[in-house]
Amino acid sequence: MTGTPDILCIGSVLWDVIGRTASQMRLGADVPGRITRLPGGVAMNIAMTLRRFGMRPALLSAIGRDAEGDELVAQSARMGLVTGHLYRSDDLPTDVYMAIEGAGGLVAAIADAHSLEQAGAKILAPLADGRLGSAQTPWAGLVALDGNLTPDLLAEIAQSPLFARSDLRVAPASPGKAARLLALLGHPSATLYVNLEEAGILCNRVFDSAAAAAAGLCARGAHRVLVTDGGRAASEACGARRLTLIPPQVQVARVTGAGDTFMAAHVASEAQGLDPAAALARAVEAAATFVSGETP
Repeated sequence: MTGTPDILCIGSVLWDVIGRTASQMRLGADVPGRITRLPGGVAMNIAMTLRRFGMRPALLSAIGRDAEGDELVAQSARMGLVTGHLYRSDDLPTDVYMAIEGAGGLVAAIADAHSLEQAGAKILAPLADGRLGSAQTPWAGLVALDGNLTPDLLAEIAQSPLFARSDLRVAPASPGKAARLLALLGHPSATLYVNLEEAGILCNRVFDSAAAAAAGLCARGAHRVLVTDGGRAASEACGARRLTLIPPQVQVARVTGAGDTFMAAHVASEAQGLDPAAALARAVEAAATFVSGETP
C-alpha cells in the first residue's frame, strides 16, 4: 500500500514465531502448547497498534525478496500499513524473532535481525530522496524508532538533518539492546519508552520504581521518558511534570509486544489530542488489555 502516512515506524519488521504454554518451564523442559507465526518486530508491532487506533503508519525497514518477505509485505498492506517505502533486498533474508512463553511469562527469546542491521542506512533512503523528505525539507512529524538499528545508525540519526524536525518516539528492542539508545538520550525531541530494567541499564544503576527511573533518566539528560514496570506502575517525566498510574490487574496470557502496545497507544492518544494524564491512562489500559490476551 502507498500513500501519505501520518507516522513513520522505523526498525524491525519480521516474523514472530512464538511458542506459548500454560505450564511452568525449566531448562530443558518439553511441554505441550501452541506455536504461532505472526507479523512482528518492534516497528511492526507499533505500526499495527497505531493502525487499530486509527493512524496511518508507514514502515521503513529491510525485508528480503523471498517468499517470507513477500507474504509479510502482503499481510502488512492488507492491514492498511504503508509498505511502499520498505527496502527490499535481493540477497538478505527476511528477519525472524523466536520466543517461548510459559506460565511465568517470557522464558527465552532470540531475535535474528541481521538483515536489518546489514541494510543499515539504506532503509532511510525515502527520508533523503524526496519521497518522504530531504535534508533541506526534513520529515516534520511523528517517528517511531526502535533499538534494533545498529548503534552507529542510531548515533547517525541523532545528528542527522533528516530528523531535525521530527517528533522522535524511541523504544529499545530489548534490555540487551537498551544501551544502544544512549546516543539519543540527550536528543531535544526524543521521547524514550523503556521498562524498569532498560532504564537501569541506561542510567547504570538499579531503580526500585518506575517513578524513580523516570526521574533518573531525566537527570541524565533525557528530554522526556515513559517507564513501565509490568503490572506495578507506569510513569512519565517531562521537565517538571511527573505522572504515575497503576495498571489494572489482569490474568497474564502473553507478554511479547506489550511494551510496543503501550507505546503505540500513547503516541496515538497524543496525536488525537488527549492530555498527558489521559494519554498515559489509555496506554496503560491498552497494554493491560493486550497482556490479558485481548486486542486493544
